[in-house]
Amino acid sequence: MRIKKRPADRRAHVRAPLTLMFSLHDQPSRHLGTAMSRDVHPHGMQLETKGPLALQRDQALELRPMERGMADEVIRAKVRWVKSLGSGRQSCGLAFTTEKDWHLPVSTVIRALHAPEQAPPTQAPLTFILDSIVDGVFSIDTKWRITSFNRAAEKLTGWQRRDAIGKPCREVFQSSACDDDCVMARSMADGKPLENRSVFITHADGRRIATTINTVPLRDDKGVITGGVQIFRDVNSAMDHAMILDNIGDGVFTVDTRWKITSFNRAAEKITGVTAAEALGKSCSDIFHASISGETCAIAHSMCTGKPESSRCISIRTKDDKKVPVSICAAPIYDGKGNLVGGVETFRDLRVVNYLQQRLFRRNSMADILSKSPIMRKIFTILPLVAQSASNVLILGESGTGKELVARALHDMSLRSKGPFVAVNCGALPDTLLEAELFGYKAGAFTDAKQDREGRFAAAAGGTMLLDEIGDISPAMQVKLLRVLESKTYEPLGSSRPCQSDVRIIAATNQDLEQAVQTGSFRGDLFYRLNVVKLSLPPLRERMEDLPLLVDHFVQKLDMDKGRDIGGVSEEALRTLMLHDYPGNIRELQNIIEYAFILCPGGMIKPEHLPAPFSPRETDDTGGAFFLEPLPLAEIEKLAVTAALDRNNWRRMATCRELGITKDTLRRKISSYRIPPPPNTRA
Repeated sequence: MRIKKRPADRRAHVRAPLTLMFSLHDQPSRHLGTAMSRDVHPHGMQLETKGPLALQRDQALELRPMERGMADEVIRAKVRWVKSLGSGRQSCGLAFTTEKDWHLPVSTVIRALHAPEQAPPTQAPLTFILDSIVDGVFSIDTKWRITSFNRAAEKLTGWQRRDAIGKPCREVFQSSACDDDCVMARSMADGKPLENRSVFITHADGRRIATTINTVPLRDDKGVITGGVQIFRDVNSAMDHAMILDNIGDGVFTVDTRWKITSFNRAAEKITGVTAAEALGKSCSDIFHASISGETCAIAHSMCTGKPESSRCISIRTKDDKKVPVSICAAPIYDGKGNLVGGVETFRDLRVVNYLQQRLFRRNSMADILSKSPIMRKIFTILPLVAQSASNVLILGESGTGKELVARALHDMSLRSKGPFVAVNCGALPDTLLEAELFGYKAGAFTDAKQDREGRFAAAAGGTMLLDEIGDISPAMQVKLLRVLESKTYEPLGSSRPCQSDVRIIAATNQDLEQAVQTGSFRGDLFYRLNVVKLSLPPLRERMEDLPLLVDHFVQKLDMDKGRDIGGVSEEALRTLMLHDYPGNIRELQNIIEYAFILCPGGMIKPEHLPAPFSPRETDDTGGAFFLEPLPLAEIEKLAVTAALDRNNWRRMATCRELGITKDTLRRKISSYRIPPPPNTRA
């Protein structure tokens, strides 16, 4: 029960004579002893110590109420005056450092109403207490006549106090619980409180009002029941709010400052499989078993920063231990005075969304290739026809456009799909090694060749071979490769016996082979042998409509590979990514997303998680590395680890928590990447 604040002038406040027990502490929170109050007031109180305490004027104290329901409060005050009561006991006056909005348990207020020492002179302060309570309160004697009637009761019933006092409660309330079902009569007969009973009362204008009531019998100093007190609350507004929440499709729950769940709507019950009755009063971590906790918990972070958290994707565990992906938003809850009283979180079941995304991927994909651009859709149309033929295929495109993915798709859709798929990077090997790699060799062909070794053509028999970077091979190798294409035979090094080749050739290059033919650096006859079917893959900058689709695909893949719960890329980050021209094409985009995965603690990838050219940071947190050109993934990871170490001043555990890796993993990465510690830092 809350005692409301009065006008701003502190002299307008009435001191309420309540006896409350407090535990006293001085700074910093050293326990001194206990004391009891003689009154309460929004700006201060008088205390009487329970034991010999040497309190002094202007001493700073922390008061911790020992009343049930108030144990988590801490009141800070200063001693303004001290008076000795003898035997070492003291009386003192306190001034609070901030105005106190008293939240008192109903039992404490009722105890004050019928305490034996309450004499007629205290009636005015007790009226102040009653009129400050936001719920309706009235009391009756044993003849059912109303003896007190607070201001909230006037407002809720339409009756004035002067008209209600002395009248039978039945005449005033005309409740659905009168006569044999009277809750007050039952409480007085049993001598026990009754809580949370629902009844209808009649307003003075004839309207019926739904209320919840609590009743407590009143006893005199000998324990004889002399009447009863009833507290009632209009539940129409609460019912409206509950109906609204229960008809929202998203799960909604609230917590107090101790992380205990205080409300749990119907959608939350459906998603988690936990009923509201089971959830209320429990810790939210015990109910949800979320994939994030502690400082990364959305509702905790929101309550700590005072700012809402939105669009974070995590997973929770249902009552039957099923993993459910959800999107969450959280915000802090403040009371009318601006004090933090808890937090609210909404969560949306993403299982349907994920299913629809999978259907969208299937519609915009062929094999492992994702695209919805018109250029790629044309390639998707002819790809099955090309795959069914036995002709050689030439795939043209810049580095990182997915030439090997297209080659694998051709193999998987061809009649040779049950055979092997072998890829060879022709530009990575010199002529001698490339010839041995392709055709194999016999024992004795080299000084250290002790036994025969079959080449890639033998390994790809009955399947498909991708000759990547075909434009980089020498004229001599072009001649030997041309013979294989024309005669379907090849000779291993050190052998004069030809071997049959049963391999379909797919060649790929990022060079303009027609221009190379004109300049004489590439044989025209080999070009025409390879160029039976030509597929030209567009660079990513010419199919930017595919970027959101590719980003979602990479996020989902990394989520699965790394066991993370990254929900995607925020709109701000996606807009930033759309402005880049991607000289490294899809491979560069994939490296950027993996870099962001390292820095993003959870939820959505934001601009600050992207590499330096995209990040809005004023300082260069990546050690001065700007990804204007595509970098190997190992180099990006090295830069990310170095940046994290620098941000955390080489505190390894803090770095591990940021990167989501173990201390041993961090040690191995520092060693393998040879990351030097800064001067005067112990590595």
